[in-house]
Amino acid sequence: MRAWRDWFSSALLFGTVALAPLPFGSTDLISIALWCVVLGIAIVLGPVDSFDGGHATAFGVVFALALAYSLVLHEQLADKSWLPVGLVHPIWTQASEVLGTSLAPSISVAKHQPFFELGRPLANILIFLAGLRIGADRRASSSLLKVIAWSGVAYAVYGIGSHIIDPGKVLWREKVAYQGVLTATFFNRNTAAVYFGTCAIAWLVLLLGRLRYQIVEHKSRWRSTLRSLLSHPPHGSITASLALFVCLSAMFMTGSRAGVLLSLTAAVIVFTAYLGRVLPRGSRVAALFVVAGCCVFLLFQLLGGVVNARIDLQGLGDGGRLHTYKAMLGMIESFPWLGTGLGTFVWSFPAYRPSDVSLWGVWDRAHSTILEIASDVGVPLAILVVVAWILMLGLLVNALRRSRGEDTTLLLAALAAAFVALVHTSLDFSLQTFGFSATIFALQGAAVGRAFRVLRKNSPSIS
Repeated sequence: MRAWRDWFSSALLFGTVALAPLPFGSTDLISIALWCVVLGIAIVLGPVDSFDGGHATAFGVVFALALAYSLVLHEQLADKSWLPVGLVHPIWTQASEVLGTSLAPSISVAKHQPFFELGRPLANILIFLAGLRIGADRRASSSLLKVIAWSGVAYAVYGIGSHIIDPGKVLWREKVAYQGVLTATFFNRNTAAVYFGTCAIAWLVLLLGRLRYQIVEHKSRWRSTLRSLLSHPPHGSITASLALFVCLSAMFMTGSRAGVLLSLTAAVIVFTAYLGRVLPRGSRVAALFVVAGCCVFLLFQLLGGVVNARIDLQGLGDGGRLHTYKAMLGMIESFPWLGTGLGTFVWSFPAYRPSDVSLWGVWDRAHSTILEIASDVGVPLAILVVVAWILMLGLLVNALRRSRGEDTTLLLAALAAAFVALVHTSLDFSLQTFGFSATIFALQGAAVGRAFRVLRKNSPSIS
């Protein structure tokens, strides 16, 4: 019975990670609600007898974060506040005066909107916990990484094919924007770019894992290493190389500057860090970095035509974003404690929109997830989110230093994916799309679960 529950729980998690990008990136509320139900079942059915004190600590941190979210959402939704200080939004008083009738005040600028937006952070929390559960099992966590990698190939093949056949559609819907570039099943090319970049990183670490033993065997003789790899390639290395190329091709075809540059930077770091662990220190590690940089340069020349053209035309900056960020700081200063309501940015921002920003288009996202969190639910909760990420990344780095074999592969992939996602979502809103965030949070959860195992295994025994 336990084995069946374990298998079914893992299958639900793998299915969510594989299928979340399919329905237009799972951005609509119905898709989010469905994934919350599926992940809730996965967590309830999953056995927890393999957990130790470290896993309990992780659950405690997540529970504290969920509790903080619950408190803020209660204050934004409730008719009567639990807090002694009145923090209602002034727009309700102004509306009452204009309409000549009394309106019930609310902290949220749009009443009840936080309730409808609750599913997005809840889905991320649930998939992290589901990933944390399988992280206790090395085989299951390795399978998760392979599910992410193969899912990326499937969406990349579809995206390339659909872009060639009918570039004006996302699945069966007409594209509103980005008609000249690949978006696969996503509406936004930047989210598609970091998704394929993350999947490419997964394939890179899997490929390095397959090549590791031959590299170690000939680590002092580069020519022997290359001759051995070319004459007797390890099992699965050719497939992994082709899959990596397909994901990179799809990533470049999105034309996303930040997504491509961040993913390639992470790939260089992964390549150098992984092989640097098995090769002698010193000049060879520096040489690895140079080799990886040359490979990136060649990739840009071969596949980066669209990205290069955008960089030449627009540079690396975006003045509209900078002015928006400055305006958002004023918005956060006006409502620092509980924000203006979860998911209410689209209604709150127009009052702060600066004249420097073009009047064309609607800013329905802040293009910086952390700033949007601070404006929607307040600075204290935004700080808690940042602290939780710092604690998790510190744990993964500490475990990576002591890891070996498949654990190294998973931990390095998780750290690289976190780097891409966190930096990119600070400049955009990629982690606000569940089709992408499902991959990131599931991978982080599994890596945290493995990290506790690695640290416990390598910690000095106390006699």
